[in-house]
Amino acid sequence: MSLTVAIPKGRLGTQTIKMLKSTGIGNAIDEKSRKLIFKDNERNIKFMLLKNSDVITYVENGIADLGIAGKDMVMEKESDIYELYKMNIGKCKLSVAGIKGKKILTDDTILKVATKFPETAKRYFKSKGQKIKIIKLNGSIELAPILGLSDVIVDIVETGNTLKANGLEVFEDMYEISGMMISNKISYKFKRNEIKEVIELIRKEDEKND
Repeated sequence: MSLTVAIPKGRLGTQTIKMLKSTGIGNAIDEKSRKLIFKDNERNIKFMLLKNSDVITYVENGIADLGIAGKDMVMEKESDIYELYKMNIGKCKLSVAGIKGKKILTDDTILKVATKFPETAKRYFKSKGQKIKIIKLNGSIELAPILGLSDVIVDIVETGNTLKANGLEVFEDMYEISGMMISNKISYKFKRNEIKEVIELIRKEDEKND
C-alpha cells in the first residue's frame, strides 16, 4: 500500500527532509530541484513539497495521508485531522511581544493585537478574560507596535533577535511550538501500519538527536 507525505517548504521542511534521509526514506527528495513531487519507488512513498500552511489542507482533504506542519499552523487552522507525533525539530515559541518597557496586558481596555494567527490569539486572550481587537497581518509584524498600529503582537519567536533589533521584547510566552506529524483520519484507518512505521522511524531518529 502506498503513502503520500506532505512536507512544508522552508526551514521546517529542510529539517524534515534531513531527518527523513537519516531514516533512509527521504533519499528521493531533492530540495534544489524545481520539482514538487518525488517518489521513493522502493518503499512506495510519494513526497509533496508544499507551503507550510497548505500541508494541513492537503492532509485534511485526503490528498496526502501524512504530513509535517508547525504546531502553530495546526492550532490556527483547527482542522479535522489527527495529531500523531510531536517532533524534535522546528522548536520555537508563540509569544506576545511589544515595545520594550511598555507591557500592556490584562487591562479593562480593548487590546489591539497584530498577528498572523488571529484564531489562536482570540482563544488565548479569551481564556485570560482580555478583550482584544485583532489586526491581521501577513508580514513585518514587528512594525505594528512601533508605528502605533497595535499595542502588542502575537508571533513566532525563535531567538528573539529580530524583536531586540526593533526595540521590542517578549511580554509572555503562549505556546511551545515544534514540527507535528499529522494524518488524514481515513488514511489512518486504512494505512495505520504504514503510517506508524514512518512515525517510529522518525521517533527513533529524534531520540538519537535529543
